[in-house]
Amino acid sequence: MKTEQEVFWAGSFGDEYTARNQGPEILAANRVLFADVLRRTRNVQSILELGANVGNNLRALRDLLPRAALSGVELNATAAQALSAWGDADVFNESLLEFASERRWDLVLVKGTLIHLAPERLPDAFRVVERCARRYVCFVEYYNPSPVEVTYRGHSARLFKRDFAGDYMRQHPEFQLLDYGFVYRGDANFPQDDVTWFVMERRNEITP
Repeated sequence: MKTEQEVFWAGSFGDEYTARNQGPEILAANRVLFADVLRRTRNVQSILELGANVGNNLRALRDLLPRAALSGVELNATAAQALSAWGDADVFNESLLEFASERRWDLVLVKGTLIHLAPERLPDAFRVVERCARRYVCFVEYYNPSPVEVTYRGHSARLFKRDFAGDYMRQHPEFQLLDYGFVYRGDANFPQDDVTWFVMERRNEITP
């Protein structure tokens, strides 16, 4: 059964989000962000994004890693259809909380998605991340040292800030922090929305 947050994002509000979050500036900023992230990794040949939307992140990663196998999980049907139409990623139109693939990917990415999940379901989301990640995990989210709810476009219980990476590593100590960084919305060239990224690595890589 879907949470109230998932019902919200699967519907018209999610469609509106998809429509307003596209464009070459977003793609350029993502290329710069992920180039920085990927410098911390080695030999990434497959990437899974949980909450991929129309593929703004996967398209940037495709430019950086032309040969990598890309996959995306997306709840909203409109966004998933647009991502499928791109034709360069395996697309799963379902909730990341229900994603049960037995595959593993070199890197699992979650960007701007954990903040919209019901806090009580975060352990479930983290278990999906752990199960899918062969080696690396990257979170790109709003950071706050303690959990806090923020009104989002007039809606309550739709956006939550916290230390997602710290929570993840406490739940899954088999992962350790590699590096982290912040991208300011006022960056003159490649702004992001005041997001903090974290790259974590499995202490003992799972072989294919």
